[in-house]
Amino acid sequence: MGVRQVNPVETEQAYVSRVYARLDTERGEAERILRSGPGRGGGAGFQAQVERQVATEEAARRLARLAGVERALCFGRIDHRADGDEPGDTFYIGRIGLRDEHREPLLIDWRAAAARPFYTATATSPGTLARRRHLHLRGREVVRLDDEVFDLAGMSEADRSTIVGEAALLAALRRGRTGRMGDVVATIQEEQDQVIRSALQGVLVVQGGPGTGKTVAALHRAAYLLYTHRDVLERRGVLVVGPNATFLRYIEQVLPGLGETDVALATVGELYPGVRATAADSPGTAVVKGDLRMAGLIEAAVLDRQRAPEGGLAVEADGLTLTVDAETALKARDRARALRAPHNIQRRLYVHELLDALALDRAEQYDRMTDEPLQEIMKSGTPAWLQELMDEAEETPLLDEEDRRLSKEELWADPLVRSAIDALWPELSPQRLLDDLFSSPETLHRLESGLSPAELDALVRPAGSPWTVADVPLLDEAAEWLGQDDTAERARARTAAEQRAEEEKYAREVIESAGLETVDAAFLADRHHDDGPPLTTAQRAAADREWAYGHVIVDEAQELSEMAWRAVMRRIPTRSLTVVGDIAQTGSPAGARSWGQMLDRYVPGRWREQRLLVNYRTPAAIMKVAADVLAAVAPDQTPPEPVRDDGPPPRALRLPAGELPSLVEAELAEIGDGRLAVVSSGAWHPAVLAALPDAEAGATPEALDSPVVVLTTGEAKGLEFDSVIVADPAGIIAESPRGGQDLYVAVTRATRRLTVVHDGDLPDCLSLLTDTAADPC
Repeated sequence: MGVRQVNPVETEQAYVSRVYARLDTERGEAERILRSGPGRGGGAGFQAQVERQVATEEAARRLARLAGVERALCFGRIDHRADGDEPGDTFYIGRIGLRDEHREPLLIDWRAAAARPFYTATATSPGTLARRRHLHLRGREVVRLDDEVFDLAGMSEADRSTIVGEAALLAALRRGRTGRMGDVVATIQEEQDQVIRSALQGVLVVQGGPGTGKTVAALHRAAYLLYTHRDVLERRGVLVVGPNATFLRYIEQVLPGLGETDVALATVGELYPGVRATAADSPGTAVVKGDLRMAGLIEAAVLDRQRAPEGGLAVEADGLTLTVDAETALKARDRARALRAPHNIQRRLYVHELLDALALDRAEQYDRMTDEPLQEIMKSGTPAWLQELMDEAEETPLLDEEDRRLSKEELWADPLVRSAIDALWPELSPQRLLDDLFSSPETLHRLESGLSPAELDALVRPAGSPWTVADVPLLDEAAEWLGQDDTAERARARTAAEQRAEEEKYAREVIESAGLETVDAAFLADRHHDDGPPLTTAQRAAADREWAYGHVIVDEAQELSEMAWRAVMRRIPTRSLTVVGDIAQTGSPAGARSWGQMLDRYVPGRWREQRLLVNYRTPAAIMKVAADVLAAVAPDQTPPEPVRDDGPPPRALRLPAGELPSLVEAELAEIGDGRLAVVSSGAWHPAVLAALPDAEAGATPEALDSPVVVLTTGEAKGLEFDSVIVADPAGIIAESPRGGQDLYVAVTRATRRLTVVHDGDLPDCLSLLTDTAADPC
């Protein structure tokens, strides 16, 4: 009877189950302390009461922390090299630290010094590590493992037999019989190491084709920077801008634990707080909205809402017609515009000046109304005492400072007055400004913007239309011009700060009198204002549009428009960025044609590029087809060099969409437990969905858990599947100005099998799949 082979997933599951059992035990202990309450047991003196209160509060905080780490509690393991005959230490890394019943470390907090090698070890600088393992959990179940091996010789034979994930591929390459295989692995490791350890300052561009591991390298870089520059990045945080919601899966799979504390995650459609846009514009509209000239249009739209009436202002109030002459209104507008402040802040001055003029006009009218009867009396002679009073009145202003304030408040409370001033200089939100602008063709064509009539027509849409991804940078631009009148909010904040200082002072006195030096006064003060768990750096940053991050990582950066780059750069005034992408894969018609086109405006001559040249995921036969596509659509770009030379050759099938189910069934049989994607043109998409009703659709994390998913080329960007069926390649090319690049993306998503399905002629750039050449790319 043979020896049962060790299953690494089962081994890790046993350990993870032990970790969760300990978590449950500690939760139960914290709940017990909390149930006992601060008022039970112990003495009745003041110090005893405070000590019990503090113990209860600490138990509540501990329970909140324990409740918040249920998902992916344990996500990593590091194995140190053996020291002679002594095996190396093994540590498990997780969201918090846990000790077993004997007080021995069971789980290392990812922030602890002992966990540092998990984030900082690289292939060329592994330190004492032999292996780093990523554990992927679904609930409390271990569903997958990925290893990164740094030193095969430093591992036992038993450990070498349990290598899983991409490390197994690299280990096999390292054991290849040709020197080239060893050289390739070293190249992969050196390339990614240079990315990870590049300096924090400045802009690093990571240019890499399909399968070069640029996203993984960039995320490891985020962890490395958080550890080596913790003093800066822990306060300011890191922003990761990804192409779609599936980027969150990359965070979970590559670096669990980062996305909940110091790293904020967002797509371009989520860069403006409160908006989560996923809808896409037509290619033509997307190009216009992404153009830098849109900044000028938005500026013009704001200035257009700051008006001085040519005939002056007239408004009914208190039975009077109050007026402000045209010259006064114009001067008020110009003085407000002269402020170095946004529209809504300038508005405050404009409103006060108009109210002041209206209040003065009302006072003058009242004065005339009382003066006329007096003039009648004076026709028969003026007594000396009356003349003296009149002379004094002429020298006294009609309204003193307090009179002016009260009169302006009274007028502002009048709906007719408020409406008249709002019409001249309204308080605007970015949403209102853009909705009004895009729903008014007349306004669009009246404003000076440098856009052509056809381009302006592309922006027109009905009022109340949902926001698109391309709208979000425009909302951000509008917010810069509009600002927010936060006078009342700042007054409330000052009052709250003063109250908080008094509470902390009182808490400090309590602590000193009780002799509890280890208790934080701020903590005791906060317990009366506890509205829930404290916000993390990432949560506070995501809610604050003006937050300045310590570092920004942009994945699939070639897709960002000029306007999107403006929104990103506002969030990183230090210009510390990692820009990840592949110019050859630019699919967005508003995207980059070169990195210089997008970056030189912000960091002229001060960005550096690191190229990843080795593709270690896509088989050579598939890359050969992809290289032909790339040569046809972007001949100046060089595809990455493939390492793998395995798997069946890609094929083309003449097949209508309705017959896809049989092909999908056959492909699933070939890949076993793998995943399959059908990437189709927009024209074929409805038919593909109808033919595969049981398949998931869209690039959501849930859909990507399915064995079969149907995607557009845009949704497939950045993703990989065991088998890929590209449906209607000619349609993909035809439906966008960057259709050829979209086809390049589609055919490079497969890691094992590629099938191209068509019902007409294949484009010339896919001639390797057939003997028939037809329409060129």
